Amino acid sequence: MDSYAPDATQTPSRRLPLLGGVLLGLVAGWLLVGQIRGVSSFEGGVPRAVTARGDLAADEKSTIELFETSSRSVVYITSKAVRREPIGMFRVLEVPEEGTGSGFIWDNDGHIVTNFHVIQRAQEVLVRLPDRSSWKARLVGVEPSKDIAVLKTDAPPGELRPVPIGRSDDLQVGQKVYAIGNPFGFDQTLTTGVVSALGRTIRNPAGQTIDGVIQTDAAINPGNSGGPLLDSAGRLIGMNTMIYSPSGTSAGIGFAVPVDTINEVVPQLIAHGRVIRPYLGIIMVPENYVRSWGMKGVLIGDVVEGTGAEEAGFRGTRVARDGTIIPGDLIIAIDDRKIEDYDDLRLALDKYKPGDTVTVRYLRDEEEQTADVRLQAANP
Repeated sequence: MDSYAPDATQTPSRRLPLLGGVLLGLVAGWLLVGQIRGVSSFEGGVPRAVTARGDLAADEKSTIELFETSSRSVVYITSKAVRREPIGMFRVLEVPEEGTGSGFIWDNDGHIVTNFHVIQRAQEVLVRLPDRSSWKARLVGVEPSKDIAVLKTDAPPGELRPVPIGRSDDLQVGQKVYAIGNPFGFDQTLTTGVVSALGRTIRNPAGQTIDGVIQTDAAINPGNSGGPLLDSAGRLIGMNTMIYSPSGTSAGIGFAVPVDTINEVVPQLIAHGRVIRPYLGIIMVPENYVRSWGMKGVLIGDVVEGTGAEEAGFRGTRVARDGTIIPGDLIIAIDDRKIEDYDDLRLALDKYKPGDTVTVRYLRDEEEQTADVRLQAANP
């Protein structure tokens, strides 16, 4: 009975590996045959036939064509900055930061338009064109109150496709809109929607009011900022700038700076590096004082010599010998626009240019009066 047991000191027979290999081969073959039989014997184991479809719908074709054409005008913006954090009494840690956003090509000279808040803290800005080439960009000018910035690249004119310009004063609630941008870093993304409302007023990141803003339900997420909002003809009608969302992601309420504002501001930034603002010629009393005195309007603190305000005979605020403050003229309206604070005055004057004349309504000794004032260009 023990003759079949191998000796512990003997070398194992070579027949066992050979036999094992044969058995493994038989098992593998059996499994393969089983798989083949299984595929042929079970219905649904083979791909189903493709169902033919008709042509794309007309609106689908239009959207595809719009994206293929308009996306050539949209750029990917990367901003780089260094944030300094104190780590001790005499030590500072420099932490590199990188942000992304969108922009669009303004002209063949290499000017790129985006939001001011996209590049606000940037020390270096890179612009990636649709052909995937990257270019360093330099800052040309900004208008923080409208959240607009203009950059300049040295990209060849042949690589640049300026976005067609439309109008925003004739938009209608319900018309289709298209947003192209780089949400969350995913470049060349298209979302669609409609004009949800017009004439909205929002506050930019600096806390200033932007008037006449377009509201849309086209999905706008972080990274879409600075990208174009287009009409169904592929024309620029706004620049996506902000969403209303507690979570910071798209909630169906997005806002865009209207193209009429962009088309007025951008040429000035290119020509002068700033917007040439109209100026009444007054120095205003700080708003906190005006509020504490129970007033609504813009209180004139002083009148600048040689300006329209001096020509109109405005009075500034004075301090009597006994220390009593004698309020100056309180501006309460510009033409037909009511003025309750400095923001109202700024927005009212934005409608005019240096050289225009406006009718100012004001209170003097609690008596309402009016005066025509010639606007001048504000100093830088």
